[in-house]
Amino acid sequence: MTKSDITGFIREQLRTQSSQWNLGTFGAIAEFQRDPNEAFVLTDEHSRLAATTTRGGVGFGDLSAVRLFASETAIGQSWSHRIALCLPADACAMNRRTALTELGPDSEALRPQDRGGILFDMGLGTLQADICIRTPDPSLIGVLRSAAGRSLFEPGNPAMGAIVAAGPHRVFTARFGRCEVYQPIPPADGKSPEGPHTHVLPKLLRSGRTHAATEPVPDGFVPCAHLVPAHSLKDALGRRQPWDQQAHDAFQAMLDEYGDVRLLALKSRLAAAMASGAPADAAAIPDDRFGRHAARVLLRQLVQSERPPASDWLALLEGESGEKEEPAADADDYGHG
Repeated sequence: MTKSDITGFIREQLRTQSSQWNLGTFGAIAEFQRDPNEAFVLTDEHSRLAATTTRGGVGFGDLSAVRLFASETAIGQSWSHRIALCLPADACAMNRRTALTELGPDSEALRPQDRGGILFDMGLGTLQADICIRTPDPSLIGVLRSAAGRSLFEPGNPAMGAIVAAGPHRVFTARFGRCEVYQPIPPADGKSPEGPHTHVLPKLLRSGRTHAATEPVPDGFVPCAHLVPAHSLKDALGRRQPWDQQAHDAFQAMLDEYGDVRLLALKSRLAAAMASGAPADAAAIPDDRFGRHAARVLLRQLVQSERPPASDWLALLEGESGEKEEPAADADDYGHG
C-alpha cells in the first residue's frame, strides 16, 4: 500500500463521524471521537491531516512508514475490532523521558490557538508515545517547572495533584501523529466525560508492554495508534444496538484489505464448513490464541446476524469461555481520564 493510499484511507475515516481513534501505549491512551452532528474542523494540508472539535482532536503527519493492520478479538458474547497504525519496531521509539520535562511552546498543536501553550512531557518512559500535557496557565506552569526533573510518582511531588486539579490539555504524540484531549480530567472517584478522554494506569505501564496480548500485531511492528470503525453490534459508547449489516460488511472489507491472511483463511474455511452442514468434529481449530479468537468471533457474528451454526459447532467453539479482553487493550475498553 502506498503513502497516498494510506493517506486517502485516513482522510476518509476522519470525515466519518462513527470512526473512533486512539493513540498511545498499553496503559496510557488518548481517545478521540465525535458525536453525530458535532461541529468539527478537518485540516487537510501537505504536512498535516487532522480532525478537531471543541473537545479534542487527532492529527497525522508523515504516514509513509505506517502499516495498517486490522484484527478482531472475542469478548464474552461479543467482539471488538480495530485497525492498528503500526511502525517497524526499530523506528517507532519516541523520547522515553523518565522525568517531568518542559518542552516549550507547542508549535505542533492541532489548533492555532493552542500553540502558545507550554508542553510538558510527563516522563512516563513509554516506547511508542510521549505522554504530555499542555497549559497556558502561569500557576500550573510554575508548579510543573518547580517539579521538573523528578518523577511524577515520587513521594511528595505536587505535580500530579496540580495536573488533576487544573485539567490541562493532554497531548499524546507518536512518530506520525498526535491525539489531543481538551475535556477536564475527572477526579479519581468521578465519571469520565463522554467523547475524547485519556487514561494513565501505572500498573499496566509497569508491564513495559506495547499492546495487549489479545491483539495480534505483525512480527517486527508496534501499534502506535488505532482506528476503530463503526461496530455492527455496539454504538460508540459500547452499548448494545440492533445488528447493523452495513457496518459489519464495511469492517469485513477492511479486514480483507488489512488483516492477517492466515486468520482470514481460517474464518473463510470455518464459515464454509458450517454452511455446508459439515460436522464440527471435522474442523481443525488452531491451538493458538489468535486462531481461537478468530473462530469465536465468526461464531458470534453468525449468531448475531441470525445465521447460527449447528449446535455441535456452538459446543466446539465455546468449549472454553472466550478470553476476557485485557484492560487498555482496545478502544472499546480503555479506561477514562
